[in-house]
Amino acid sequence: MTNEAFARAADLVRHADGLIVAAGAGMGVDSGLPDFRGEGGFWKHYPALGRAGLGSTSIACPDAFRRTPTLAWGFYGHRLRMYREAVPNYSFHILQRWAAGMKHGAFVVTSNVDGQFQKAGFNESRVYEVHGSIHHLQCLDVCQQDVWSADGFAPVVDDATCTLANELPRCPHCGGLARPNILMFGDWEWLDEMSRIQSAAARQWRHELESPVVIEIGAGTDIPTIRILGQQMDAPVVRINPKEPEVPNECDVTLPMGCVTALRAINDLLVD
Repeated sequence: MTNEAFARAADLVRHADGLIVAAGAGMGVDSGLPDFRGEGGFWKHYPALGRAGLGSTSIACPDAFRRTPTLAWGFYGHRLRMYREAVPNYSFHILQRWAAGMKHGAFVVTSNVDGQFQKAGFNESRVYEVHGSIHHLQCLDVCQQDVWSADGFAPVVDDATCTLANELPRCPHCGGLARPNILMFGDWEWLDEMSRIQSAAARQWRHELESPVVIEIGAGTDIPTIRILGQQMDAPVVRINPKEPEVPNECDVTLPMGCVTALRAINDLLVD
């Protein structure tokens, strides 16, 4: 069945006029980035938070920045540093190669906040980050509807305590605490203007296509946003997921494995 699935996926890519990349957390696993699903996995990477009994929903929320700002920024500062240092895995380059051969290229829809698609060379105007980006900041108290680059912030984190050791980032307008421009748990203050602009661009681009294909990578069902958005594109879906590979439609293709393995196998059929 897998060989047949690879062949069907290759045929969909071969005849597509546009590539929709729908990427969840699993996309970064082959780049060495952690998948935080489940408290066990989360605490494995942040043992100091585990010792304090803090789960992902307790630290990844606006209230954490108000209660313990150095701890909240220790967590997000570590992630920012990790994403800056990460090297996009080979699957990013395979997708770029496919898109280059299609009439309308590619558009990325991702729940990841790591900026790896832009780092890999994808056009930033063709990336829809549905949960925002860790590479941008906003005022915690939303003194203005402004979002700015995090490039000037270089976090120094004490890994033993998961706390920020250097100065907290500040809002350039009011001097108050800055936070990542990311949709967190229990978050009513996220400034989503950038995401809404990206969403509109994705919809406009989709209207130009006649025969697109969706390559969905590492998108789970715990937070099914990416699965839903990919299925709403009215196109066959190639679902690459080692844990939850089931597909809803006969025209879809399931590949229960990691992204690099799956994309390499499809690519081998396209270059023969």
